[in-house]
Amino acid sequence: MSSRDAASSEITPSILLRAYACGIFPMSESADDPTIFWVEPEQRGVIPLDRFRVTSRLARTVRADTFRVTINTAFKRTLAGCAAPQPGRDDTWINGRIRDLYTSLHDLGYCHSVEAWLGDELVGGLYGVSLGRAFFGESMFHTARDASKVALVHLVARLIAGGYVLLDTQFVTDHLRTFGAVEIPRRRYRALLDEAITGHGDFFALPADRPVTGAEALAHLRG
Repeated sequence: MSSRDAASSEITPSILLRAYACGIFPMSESADDPTIFWVEPEQRGVIPLDRFRVTSRLARTVRADTFRVTINTAFKRTLAGCAAPQPGRDDTWINGRIRDLYTSLHDLGYCHSVEAWLGDELVGGLYGVSLGRAFFGESMFHTARDASKVALVHLVARLIAGGYVLLDTQFVTDHLRTFGAVEIPRRRYRALLDEAITGHGDFFALPADRPVTGAEALAHLRG
């Protein structure tokens, strides 16, 4: 279910947070489309944190610290990377208004980025919204193989360490299925969401002032 918001300029960060708490999120048809519409899928994508899967090959990459992973050090650049065309994806739904809104949420402490670096080059990452004990993954990008996957592994480790109970992926792709993503009906999702937005998830339970090593991240996944 979706509804268009012809006056998208009236959406504020506060309204956006209330929408997330109700299970609704915004999208646009394309980066060049100035309008925003609200989306509430019949089937919602989630990654159960206790069933997150990492292949042995990816675990080796994570453990080797091939990428340096940071938190909130390059939010705008990560958002721009997610909005940029990529192989197999000529356009995105991230328009200028959405970029402004999520930058405002970041400034307020509700939106975070996870960045993957090779040397001084940002080669992948993701961003999403934190509310209570729920994290709503918005988008990810990579320009080097496995960079966004490593960022996702570090995100999940951080969520587990911080007591989160819901990782919302909005939709499920073949790529996300490899990590354990599943679709659940709207009613089930709303029940999980109601539970998740109570209490407080600590996004900074793992350090943010230094890169977390791959071994540290994997240790949290093993519980």
